[in-house]
Amino acid sequence: MTKHFAPPVSGSDPQCGTSISPLAAGEVKQVLNIFDLFVKREEGQTMAEYGVVLAVITIAVFGALALLSGNIVSAINRVAAYIT
Repeated sequence: MTKHFAPPVSGSDPQCGTSISPLAAGEVKQVLNIFDLFVKREEGQTMAEYGVVLAVITIAVFGALALLSGNIVSAINRVAAYIT
């Protein structure tokens, strides 16, 4: 059994240096379309991720200030006592 391939397009693929047939180009487009259906795109999520990171950092800073508030107040009072 002999397989027949479509004749190559005039021109070549710059990546591999071989000619691409119109049939192969159409098949590649079909595979990419199917791939797009099943692969989750991650565009647009970066802003939400930055928001989550910012929220976690804000909570950590407020937590640290709450735990250290007594020491911070006493340090400010000592500085105020030295000034007056």
